[in-house]
Amino acid sequence: MAEGYRRVDRDQPFLRPPDMREWLPADHPVWLVIRVVGEHLDTPVFHAARRTGGAGTAGYDPDMLVALLMWAYANGVTSSRRTGAACWPDGAFRVICAGDAPGHVTIARFRAAFPGPVRDLFTGVLVLCAKLGMGKLGTIALGSTKITAGASRAADRGEETLRRLAAEEAARAAAADAAAGAAGGERPGDEVPPEAVNPAARAARIAAALAELEAERAAEQEAQQAQRAQRLGAAAARTPVTGRPPAAARVALAAQRAARAEAAQRARVAGWQQRNAGRKAAGQRPLPGPGPRPAERCARVQAARAALAKAQAAQEEAERKAADEPAPVRNITGVDSRLMPVRGGAFIQGCNAQNVTSGDGLIIAGELTNDTSDGPWFEPMLTAACDAAALITTHQPQPATSPGDQGSGIGQVLAGTGYCSAHHLTRAGPDRLIATSKHRTLQKTARQAAASPASGQDAPDGPIAAMTARLATPEGIAAHRQRSHIAGTPHGQIKHNMRFRQLSMRGKPKAAAEWTFTATVHNLLKAITTGHLTSQALARLAS
Repeated sequence: MAEGYRRVDRDQPFLRPPDMREWLPADHPVWLVIRVVGEHLDTPVFHAARRTGGAGTAGYDPDMLVALLMWAYANGVTSSRRTGAACWPDGAFRVICAGDAPGHVTIARFRAAFPGPVRDLFTGVLVLCAKLGMGKLGTIALGSTKITAGASRAADRGEETLRRLAAEEAARAAAADAAAGAAGGERPGDEVPPEAVNPAARAARIAAALAELEAERAAEQEAQQAQRAQRLGAAAARTPVTGRPPAAARVALAAQRAARAEAAQRARVAGWQQRNAGRKAAGQRPLPGPGPRPAERCARVQAARAALAKAQAAQEEAERKAADEPAPVRNITGVDSRLMPVRGGAFIQGCNAQNVTSGDGLIIAGELTNDTSDGPWFEPMLTAACDAAALITTHQPQPATSPGDQGSGIGQVLAGTGYCSAHHLTRAGPDRLIATSKHRTLQKTARQAAASPASGQDAPDGPIAAMTARLATPEGIAAHRQRSHIAGTPHGQIKHNMRFRQLSMRGKPKAAAEWTFTATVHNLLKAITTGHLTSQALARLAS
């Protein structure tokens, strides 16, 4: 089963059995993993990087390293040192490497090359599952989970601290250059090797974190100024605008209304006085009454000034609260990680993993993001899900269409409240149910509607109101009730059974590749545990 894996002879008797099948039972899942990697997955990119000639020992078979990492992640072993150590006492690990255990450095370097080819592994396992009849697309679910990054929260720094650290690193680099110049430069062989710890890498991370914070602050200020200018322009043109004005424009709008009311009252007083003086000059009786009140005593002007004072007080209170709130930070160890809110009001230094899951528990699309909110990722994940669905239906033995099929094979998409928006509800694509509020609130609304049905009631106005009404029906409640099970089960499997709760790789490309690899292992385990992936099934596919 392990032909092609490099083996060596050693003195230990257990490394030279007549047949490796004596190490483990024939029905052990590890044999299926070895066969899948060796016979059904394309790994040409890994093989292209393998060392086959020159000085030193030949490189390990990439198929063996892929199978070894798959089995390690499936059993909660993500450390390269623990993986290398398990290749001696653990029979399954020993079978995969055929008695020739790679060192932890070899495993770590091989895993570091994942950002390029790991997507092909994910696609290959997904196609294999489709050929085995898996991938139910009648109802799929989009969900997210927070995963701890390989960076400490203690390494978070604010903008001022980052600016100070950047200045210190620049001064240290300048001092080092000056010292090297005074000594006549570095001699050949004194260069710091690329794999060594380089202070320049820390300086680069600090500079990147500072640049992100500055760009984020500048973009936020630009957006606020654009909203303020747009609202003030609409108010000056007397163009009606719906919705509450942005915070940056409330004081300016209140001042604009107060000035307009005061000017209108002064114009009214001046006009009355001018008409009254004209009547007196013409020998007519003066205008009756005392005339309009001065602007200082006008109720309308006083109300506008009170509104301005209230807006100014609210702005001062908001600025005070903003000063008390923690400032935005960036992590100088894992620049791409963010502080992520989790249940219980706590925060973790991590990433937000977006996943689309089929009805039978396969992760058909996934992405690791650093956005704390889910909303921006509805459209990208829906597009990725449609592409994956087309791939699955192409390779399934008997592709079946579902109600609401839009040409992608997807019947209905379920999503939570974090993805709800009018744009997402009206976007072209498969039918979808996106929660507009919590499940218990929807059930309460349904009970109230059933208790007091309104006859002749108008249709809900707007896509969100229409979705709320749809989710309040018994059919909508029954359909959306599946979301937590479909979307949450893979996350529980990965975090609880596979014990994958923290990323080992740092940097967005490597961390995203590790999450994709974890989803690949999850799909492979799902095929094995559900009985779809067996030796007989693989034999049928090979024939």
